[in-house]
Amino acid sequence: MKKAYKQLTSSDSDLSTTITGLSHDGRGIATLKDGKTTFIRGALPGESVRFKLTRKHTKYNEGEVIEILSASADRATPPCEHFGTCGGCSLQHLSMTAQIKQKEKTLQEQLKHFGKVEPDEVVPPLFGSPLNYRRKARLGVLFHRNTQSFQVGFREKDSNRLTNLNRCEILDARVGNQIPAIKNLVESLSQSLNIPQVEIAASDETVALVIRHLTALTDDDIKKLTAFGAAHHFHIYLQPSPPARVHKIWPLDDTELLSYSLKEHDICLQFHPLDFTQINSEINPRMIQQALDWLDLQKTDTVLDLFCGLGNFTLPIARYAEHVVGIEGSDDMVKRAQKNAELNQLTNTEFHTSNLVIVPRAQPTWMKKSYDKILLDPPRSGAKEMIDLFPKFAAKKIVYVSCNPATLARDAGELVHKHGYKLKKVGVINMFPHTSHIEAIALFSR
Repeated sequence: MKKAYKQLTSSDSDLSTTITGLSHDGRGIATLKDGKTTFIRGALPGESVRFKLTRKHTKYNEGEVIEILSASADRATPPCEHFGTCGGCSLQHLSMTAQIKQKEKTLQEQLKHFGKVEPDEVVPPLFGSPLNYRRKARLGVLFHRNTQSFQVGFREKDSNRLTNLNRCEILDARVGNQIPAIKNLVESLSQSLNIPQVEIAASDETVALVIRHLTALTDDDIKKLTAFGAAHHFHIYLQPSPPARVHKIWPLDDTELLSYSLKEHDICLQFHPLDFTQINSEINPRMIQQALDWLDLQKTDTVLDLFCGLGNFTLPIARYAEHVVGIEGSDDMVKRAQKNAELNQLTNTEFHTSNLVIVPRAQPTWMKKSYDKILLDPPRSGAKEMIDLFPKFAAKKIVYVSCNPATLARDAGELVHKHGYKLKKVGVINMFPHTSHIEAIALFSR
């Protein structure tokens, strides 16, 4: 159902206020004279601003800054020329130190509000470079009929329109600096109007572009794509409409897989460009090391890794434990994890495909066993359905990696208040600088 908004008037176009807080998505929070909470894009706590209302709701309003009358000491100059229009980032106007503090505050507030829990210790955040960190992205492609030109970029804020990017400061520099070249490539193809997106996946050695196309490409199109790949050292994949499969057309070698290394643990993981992988290659190994340190692995430990994916945590754990069991909902990812274990000559791993959002009546063998330690890295929905099984697993330590502090807080409340665990440590992982996304890691123990 389409939302109904109240009518805006001329008196809503030039207002002033003082900002008292910051919302989870990076908008300034103010209370107007009528008592209504208003979320103002582009404003920061402590600032006095002129702004205009953009939407009026029954219980709150939304607005946008016109002028900063008194700037916050935490205000920063956005490094990207497209900030404020592009929907890829929301916090570039806030200093990195303040961004991380805001994420820590949000995490602790949600643990207290949703889970009614407080950690024994809040550990220092994990952070790295705030630019050129993103190794996975999906760029939209759109032909703009008014200007008769193509646009390639992320969606604009609160819009289905695309930001016409000249470059992207958070993407891996090997591709973030080449967006105009990608746009020119798409525009040169005979089927350009039937290409809705280009997906990007970067490995340690190369960058892959996956071209989504709704109609068949011509031989000349294929030649242009392969020449582009050769010139820019990109791997080129095609993603036709299903049921046709995604396939690589350049370079013509014997594998469609990319790879990344975890050198500290002598691990190499292979992945397909469309597989889920952690997007920040600098933070990922630090996150893994923190998880291993908190698990305090012993050579006698049997470990359960829930939502294991292609083995990002499972294989490093296997280097230090007696046995590790990885569980994942996707059969393709389980097969990838098994192949990665073989590639790394690890014989103390096993993997199973299992739906982790439903506990079946006839429980599989892995569900009936006990484990010394558990690691879980669930999706945004959390691990609610698995939490009730944890007492049966009888693990002494649990490390929970989360991409949603609200569901982490909910699950933490269950572990602490229902199942007798204690929240020992928690910390922010700044996996997504300049965005409002919050990654966190928590340690629970009996």
